[in-house]
Amino acid sequence: MPRNIFIEEMTQAPIEEQGVEFVERKGIGHPDSIADGLAESVSRALCKMYKERYGRILHHNTDEVEVVGGQSAPKFGGGAILEPVYILLVGRATTEVNGQRLPYRTCALKAAYSYLEKNCKNLDVEWDVTLDCRIGQGSVDLRGLYETKRLLANDTSFGVGFAPLSETERITLETEKFINGKLCRSLPELGEDVKVMACRMKDKIDLTIAVALVDCHVPDKDHYESAVAEATEKIRDFAQKFTDRELRVFVNTADDYKSGIYYLTVSGLSMENGDDGSVGRGNRANGLITPMRPMSMEASAGKNPVTHVGKLYNILANQVADEIVKTGKGDIVEVHTRILSQIGHPIDAPQAASAKVIYSRNTNPKRYEREIRALYDEKLANITDLTDKIVNGKVTVF
Repeated sequence: MPRNIFIEEMTQAPIEEQGVEFVERKGIGHPDSIADGLAESVSRALCKMYKERYGRILHHNTDEVEVVGGQSAPKFGGGAILEPVYILLVGRATTEVNGQRLPYRTCALKAAYSYLEKNCKNLDVEWDVTLDCRIGQGSVDLRGLYETKRLLANDTSFGVGFAPLSETERITLETEKFINGKLCRSLPELGEDVKVMACRMKDKIDLTIAVALVDCHVPDKDHYESAVAEATEKIRDFAQKFTDRELRVFVNTADDYKSGIYYLTVSGLSMENGDDGSVGRGNRANGLITPMRPMSMEASAGKNPVTHVGKLYNILANQVADEIVKTGKGDIVEVHTRILSQIGHPIDAPQAASAKVIYSRNTNPKRYEREIRALYDEKLANITDLTDKIVNGKVTVF
């Protein structure tokens, strides 16, 4: 059965030729990213439990995690958490099979605790977090979509992707990874709660970065100021490697040293003192928030990796876009991809799949239409290959 794949030429200016560009990435310790990470870790744990017991993944969606900020009293040299962060794990799962109840809540809680311990190194997970699991039984009609030979979409939704990443997008993505990787290891004063906002105005790029500092590693205000200055310099040196454009870096611009205002935390996380988080409010499936590009508002983290097109199509749309750009070998400047499902219909046969392509000058679009269609067709035909990659953490979703 032929798939409804539409290839169109776009005539708009590519993102690199547009005058203004905004890009955002919320780091691993941002409350929204923590919600995404918990939702995804719980889903993966359930997948593995189901496969160990029954040889296949059973129906679940754990994409409704809520992070409710606690209360803290940070101070130079070390403060205290006064009220724990409250985290609610919500969603639906297969809770029993043939009358046998499954330990799904224990599985979910273990995964959540493990995720926090791994990614929030300055947080005392045992005492400073209250984890509440309220995952319940899934809908019968959605569970039934698993029980067919050809997997059926459990939602009417769409996925969106684009390629390639612009220079500004690449800088934003890599800068956050650098801060929460090499820089945090060399500067223990820095916490995991990081946000990078890039603004390109023609050939000038400004990076505005918020990074929480950990109070037990900051004995006084002079040390704080020195740590921020050192972080700023190292971030600038790192980010400048990705561009020849003029680049400026601003770190913790809400600080007011004269008034004694510092971004100081006990745990390196803003959720310790009032900041809340929810699944889907942060990075899209490609790890970025890109208001100048096509985006889906769908939350990918925590959705089941078998039939939920809100997850599968967003990942696939980005993969298809990347492959199309590679296929063009310079003749294809930019691609926007969109895939739409119908609930109850096969996930490998969407209602429509679209690729809008910007070609370089003097390129005949007809030259690539058949190749793009064949590539899209192959990716959709093999969409189930994504499931194992997602479960094994080989595909990022935020």
